Order: sequence, then C-alpha cells, then structure tokens
Amino acid sequence: MEQHSQLIVVDASVLPEVIGKVLEVKKMLAGRQEKSSAAACKRVGISRSAYYKYKDCVFSYEDKLTQRIINLHAVLRDEAGVLSSVLSALYDFGANILTVNQNIPIDGVAEVTFSVRLGGSVGTPDALREKLMQVGGVVHVKLISGE
Repeated sequence: MEQHSQLIVVDASVLPEVIGKVLEVKKMLAGRQEKSSAAACKRVGISRSAYYKYKDCVFSYEDKLTQRIINLHAVLRDEAGVLSSVLSALYDFGANILTVNQNIPIDGVAEVTFSVRLGGSVGTPDALREKLMQVGGVVHVKLISGE
C-alpha cells in the first residue's frame, strides 16, 4: 500500500513543546550556530532521539499572504558601484534579496536579474521599480514576475 503524506497547518501553541524545539535545532544547524545536532539539542534542551524522530517531518510555515516574491530585470551601466547602489536600494526598501544573476557587460551595460521577497509592510513592486530607476547608473528596470 502506498503512503501519502498529509500536511496540515496547526498553531504552534497547541503542539507539544518538543516540536518547537526541533524547529529551533533545525534553524541553528542551518545557520551554523551549532556545529552538531548533539550540541544544538543540548542547547535547546531536547534529546537527540526526539530531534531525529521529528526532524524530517516538522517544518516552519511562512505566511504566503504577507510575503511576495518578485523577479526584476535591470540594465545597469558598467561603472564601479552601480550594482552595490542597487543592492543598497533594495535593502533600504526592505526587500530580502534571494538571488542575483549578472551577465558580463556588453557595450557598456550589464543585464542583472534579481529575485526578492517583499514583506507585508513593504511597498508595492511598482514602487520598488521606481526606487531602483532613481539609482545612478540604472538604465532600465522591468518587473518580470510577481504581484
């Protein structure tokens, strides 16, 4: 008989404390705050066996209603500091940069594609595009995908 996993969303406040601690251990290991699962488990106060029992079945849920991922295509002048200024503008806007892909400059310009996550309190993709267009050295910015 084939088993299918069933995913459900449950408020963490009704789950046993160990589930939240397993998530903490996973986050510590992913962020390299601890070198081993044993050290991370000790730090949060759970046994390694509890961690290994749940680690492959417990995941955090990011609320997709408050976060938007958008993709932008930009044409930047091949001048020192332009890409850095664009990245600073993204940071100032409150965008979390997920990916940056830059092509080799041709004819004095480079094409760059950005994937960013905008939180719920951050402005609109069009506002971000307008902000980037004001950065010195930016020739063009186009919204490829996103809300």
